Amino acid sequence: MLEKGQNWELFGYDMRRLGRYWIAAWRDLLWAHDSPVRQRLDEVVTVQGAAGVSYYQAGAECAGAPASDCRAVLLPDDLVLAKQIRIPVQAESELTAILDLEIRASSPFTAADTRWGWSVLSRNDAHLEIALAIVSASAAMTFLAREYDSHDPLAQEVWVQVGTSMVVVRGFGESLREQRYRGRLLHTAALVAVVAALLLAMAGVSALFKGAELRRLETMSAATMLQAKDASGLRAVLAQATETINAANEVVARYPNPHTELARLTALLGDEASLSSFSMEGADVRVRGKAADAALVMSNLTDEPGYLEVRAPSAFSRQDNGLEQFTLEFSVAGELPR
Repeated sequence: MLEKGQNWELFGYDMRRLGRYWIAAWRDLLWAHDSPVRQRLDEVVTVQGAAGVSYYQAGAECAGAPASDCRAVLLPDDLVLAKQIRIPVQAESELTAILDLEIRASSPFTAADTRWGWSVLSRNDAHLEIALAIVSASAAMTFLAREYDSHDPLAQEVWVQVGTSMVVVRGFGESLREQRYRGRLLHTAALVAVVAALLLAMAGVSALFKGAELRRLETMSAATMLQAKDASGLRAVLAQATETINAANEVVARYPNPHTELARLTALLGDEASLSSFSMEGADVRVRGKAADAALVMSNLTDEPGYLEVRAPSAFSRQDNGLEQFTLEFSVAGELPR
């Protein structure tokens, strides 16, 4: 239950009537005399008055003869009860009910004989100035029959002038123009709906194409990632193999093949010398043997470009058989140090 004293006003508007304000806003946008939509879509009306013929569209005078057959007759002031009323803008949603009460209170005619119309003269932040016109249907038809030989109330519209504003009196031939205006509104709304549907369809088709393109790119990305994964695996295997080869080369460099060095020593020493021991650790070689000239052996090894730092850790000694015993140490050139 809502409390009776609860305040539902916001900026002077009763929020409980928000729906009515919304409907009133749409009504003014589409049906008000100064509506920009009506200024575009409403029929041009030929208005016949005592001063001659003039042309109006959406309540404003315009130039040029209309292409439509909408006609209106301007009633003289002596047949019109005109007045101006002011209402707060907050009560605009109740405008029809307010005018109905005003007409009942002001009309000197019977309810069946009363015809009326209204128009907005001015508007500000606080009030609306309304031009209200009340006429007698019988008096209006008498005037039409006398002046224009018209006996059908629906054959033409009936207008009156209140100040500088034209007011359409309801209950005569204005229904034809409003029917055409309503048709134009529906046609325009249908065109807007079609355009909106086409735009949505274009957006949907674009989204479908983009989705298909995205899926294609995702498939290509997955394939590329799979290929990259395979390539990464191959690179890892290649790197591991390279490391193994480098390690093997390092081992070979650190530990040369002794058979190669034995073959080289055999070629260098010839038949004049013999080896009794050979040891090799990494690039360092130690040999012991006998020769007729140990110094010549040491000189030959020193002259060999593949051997470095040839030295005799102990002096040469002559044996009983006339040969000299030698012990030599050297390093194999181009090898990694231990």
